Amino acid sequence: MKLTRICNTLAIEFFSADLSTGLELPLASSFISAGFPSPADDYLELKLDLNRALVRHPNATFYGRVKGSSMIDAGIGEGDILVIDKSLDPKDGDIAVCFIDGEFTVKRISNREEGLCLMPANEEFRPIRVSGESDFQVWGIVTYVIHKCRGGGK
Repeated sequence: MKLTRICNTLAIEFFSADLSTGLELPLASSFISAGFPSPADDYLELKLDLNRALVRHPNATFYGRVKGSSMIDAGIGEGDILVIDKSLDPKDGDIAVCFIDGEFTVKRISNREEGLCLMPANEEFRPIRVSGESDFQVWGIVTYVIHKCRGGGK
């Protein structure tokens, strides 16, 4: 998966999706147990193309590298790569990349009685209320989060 940087903001670095080549990697032919160990396969027989697996709408998909910790309790942390689909319609509860008052942010969309709010997933941050005066746009919906395993491999 080749990433070409197209924009760098305070909260997110944006990259275009390059789907001109496939990226087929070996895929274990059976599920990997997260409970009791199971006998391992002696060989890998399937291939997984990450471009095809992660990108449904190539012309509307971008990647973004996260800066900050406002979504850490949703499993999105510093340095994680977001797969962002601009062709999807936002719904209540979606995690979205939003442009508000000149800045990009990634938050959960919440339609509340008092109006639209952008909800962080870290109690150290406050919700952002979107008012009628706000310069606001849902830029895209986060469809996948790719992150380095924080508890192991260095």
